[in-house]
Amino acid sequence: MRIAVPTVDGKLCMHFGHSQQFTLIDVEGEEIKNIEAAIPPSHAPGVLPEWLKQQEASIIIASGMGMRAQNLFNQNGIDVVVGAPTLEPEELVKQYLDGTLKIGSNICDH
Repeated sequence: MRIAVPTVDGKLCMHFGHSQQFTLIDVEGEEIKNIEAAIPPSHAPGVLPEWLKQQEASIIIASGMGMRAQNLFNQNGIDVVVGAPTLEPEELVKQYLDGTLKIGSNICDH
């Protein structure tokens, strides 16, 4: 499984479309196996879901994301987790894997 986390300055970006990079974390079972950073293409509707599909992401953990984007990710076979706190990507994934990730409100209104 590969989990994508949009990041800015080493932490979760509040809006996935404004992230400087994506941290891609490979997981086997409950163990993190690999972490890498990837620079996304320019943001435009539908570009990031397709790009993350090409990166073999199966889950995206985000803070805020509009419904249209969530639907595009789902259409590309990527599960979406929204409302995550602004933490380092590795910590978010660890909490997601052990079931302790506290999800708040989706801060995106579009």
